[in-house]
Amino acid sequence: MKKTIVCIASYFKGNDFLIACKELGNQVIFITSESLREEKWAWSAIDEIYYMPEVETFVWNMEHFVKGFSFLMKTHNVDAVVALDDFDVEKAAMIREVFRIPGMGQTTYRYFRDKLAMRQKAAESGISIPQFTPVFNDGVICDFIKQVPAPWVFKPRAEASAIGIKKIYNEQELWDLLNSLGEERINFLMESFKPGDVFHVDSLVYEDDVVFSAYSRYLATPLKISHEGGVFRTVTLGKSSDDALKLDQINKQVLSSFGIRNGATHSEYIKGEDGHFYFLETSSRIGGAHIPDMIEAATGVNVWKEWAKLETAILSGEQYTVEETKNLYAGLLISLAKKEKPDTQPFERPEVNKFLEIKSHIGIVYQSDKAEVIINKINEATEIITKDLLSIMPPKTKPSS
Repeated sequence: MKKTIVCIASYFKGNDFLIACKELGNQVIFITSESLREEKWAWSAIDEIYYMPEVETFVWNMEHFVKGFSFLMKTHNVDAVVALDDFDVEKAAMIREVFRIPGMGQTTYRYFRDKLAMRQKAAESGISIPQFTPVFNDGVICDFIKQVPAPWVFKPRAEASAIGIKKIYNEQELWDLLNSLGEERINFLMESFKPGDVFHVDSLVYEDDVVFSAYSRYLATPLKISHEGGVFRTVTLGKSSDDALKLDQINKQVLSSFGIRNGATHSEYIKGEDGHFYFLETSSRIGGAHIPDMIEAATGVNVWKEWAKLETAILSGEQYTVEETKNLYAGLLISLAKKEKPDTQPFERPEVNKFLEIKSHIGIVYQSDKAEVIINKINEATEIITKDLLSIMPPKTKPSS
């Protein structure tokens, strides 16, 4: 029997999910922002589309959204609601709660959206994390900064990627920032700055089991790129490597403790100078910045399509499995460019899996059976980009709301 899946996106992403959903025989209803009306959505895969005006970027009037959805429910029996981006997780959770549609509700979603809730849950579950504090109470903050030396990292509780994150170097800078935020300070948290390499794990969860994971290390973190500019770079790890095995252990502990039953996740961890892995954050979505292209180059698994298969299997009561068809290393490089369509000829190499079509960017996915080859090619390309193509934008400082 045909199932009806409502997909929500306030950011342009997820076409592979929409296409796979349709190919699997589902009815696909799509809700997106009015400002994204002209994007190149997978129109042939969408049965019905509805647009929501934005109150501000990524933000919809939730009362109007619920009322609009009630009209949709009059003529459609909705089987599942899927959020395609971090900013849509809360929207989908509210709709599921109001209309009693199966899936992640508002209690669980906070562990995958609210960075303070994540840290509190991790601490309760015995998961290693950097020292942190809410910033509600001045006395609590004073106690924290006496015990934890600067620098500190000041983070929005509900932003995606590195948007709004600030590094604080002294007490005066901290209090100036807190005073400038006024009542908005409740939307932030603070934690110790822990130097080290940052890793990400991209997983699929089916009936409480992690059935697929790809392990990767950032060569340049989103935080660094957001604040300093430069070239975004990440590379996959060998699944039998020591780092991957340790990441697998902590990642499974996080996902189990946080209570996700089904879906896609993108989680980040830092390897401290002590060699120990610490949890940073997680999300119930596919990784951004074209990370899925890198994962597919390494494993043969298109995580967007597999997520659609997983959701369909759940609705149909069928068993879900995922098969990796490749066992390679892969790397990803993305940079702003001075030209709208930069010349890719200087980057042509046998190891290039694909060039990404991103306006005013150069994006390259590499593939090889040797990890060191990937690193070398990315470093080589980074030198060329930095010298000839790189464009830098001011850091994003959008406050949490």
